[in-house]
Amino acid sequence: MTSEAQTAATGALARNILYFARALREAGVPVGPGAVLDAIAAVEAVGVGDRADFRETLHAVFVKSHEHTLLFDQAFDLFWRRKGLLERMLAMMTPSAPSSPRDPRKPEPGAARVAEALFKTREEVAEPPPALELDARFTMSSNEILRAKDFAQMSAAEIAEAKARIARLALPQDRLRTRRFIADPAGARVDPRRSFRRSLRGGGAIIDLAFRSRAEQRTPVVALCDISGSMAEYTRLLLHFLHALGRTRRVSTFLFGTRLTNVTRAMQARDADEALQRCAGEVADWSGGTRIGASLLRFNREWSRRVLGQGAIAILITDGLERDDIEALAPQMERLRLSSRRLIWLNPLLRYDEFAAKARGVRAMLPYVDEFRPIHNLASMEALCRALSRQSPADADPQKRLRAAGATAAP
Repeated sequence: MTSEAQTAATGALARNILYFARALREAGVPVGPGAVLDAIAAVEAVGVGDRADFRETLHAVFVKSHEHTLLFDQAFDLFWRRKGLLERMLAMMTPSAPSSPRDPRKPEPGAARVAEALFKTREEVAEPPPALELDARFTMSSNEILRAKDFAQMSAAEIAEAKARIARLALPQDRLRTRRFIADPAGARVDPRRSFRRSLRGGGAIIDLAFRSRAEQRTPVVALCDISGSMAEYTRLLLHFLHALGRTRRVSTFLFGTRLTNVTRAMQARDADEALQRCAGEVADWSGGTRIGASLLRFNREWSRRVLGQGAIAILITDGLERDDIEALAPQMERLRLSSRRLIWLNPLLRYDEFAAKARGVRAMLPYVDEFRPIHNLASMEALCRALSRQSPADADPQKRLRAAGATAAP
């Protein structure tokens, strides 16, 4: 190959890397101009010769966070889908344009956002399309469409709008009576200590009664979130919800895939995006496998007594697709239910009308939950807020549950 052909081929590859970086940025992956130059220099320095090496080289430069790996993989597969395109470009260095996918497939999480970014027109449109006058009286509003749209199929702009709406959600207003008492002039109980102190001011001749009532607090929440590959798109927005919920009450957050990670401190950052960035830095198994039983075992042993006090509500966010020992899952679920005031299981698979508890992991977990709810869009998140606002039944007290479980187990 002549030097002129090599120069033209190198330029074609550089242009395609530039287009690919723009698509990643539109899909939500932060890619700057410096990263594009680094990617071109890395490809030239490494001298990759096959598809796998080329992918790993670009991944090492463009992806800085675990949560962006899924978007990168889908964008890479869509951008270089034409059979032999990348191989010919790397081997022969002939200029080619990336092709659009033709074979229909089932949408994967984040596929709409990636496709929207990839197949935007690269050149500016010469003339704007003529405006259409539509009668929208019998159509759904944009707010209703966004409320009902699945998190995994949202575009980058819709994800940003969903985050803003989550921050403005009407958060639960539930309150839990504690064992502590506070001074209350309208209270029904006499406060003997304060009453006697008041009487000493007048020499004890007159007793000025002081009253008190039980203190109330917002119910604490403990969230265990699945961050496996099938749950990553949903967990990301749920973490925004938990961050907003943490403004009004104590929220303890744990992430699990193949291991359990406590990210409560990371979630205390003032900005929600910064909090998620810290979580991604602390978690090593984002978008990996799932070991629900082992993760619950560690939580029950190391964290249950620390965070499930004061009548806390436990929220388990997972699809229930356990790939480890199913036999160990049921005892850990039972222990979690006995330790919490309420156990709410949020499962995005409930968005399907034909969902049935056929998976062994789902069947093992379901008998021990108080509520089984979907969590896949803004409407289901609003329903969760209303569910958290409801008062728990009297038999939901964890101490009563433990005593009842002990009485049942006694001979």
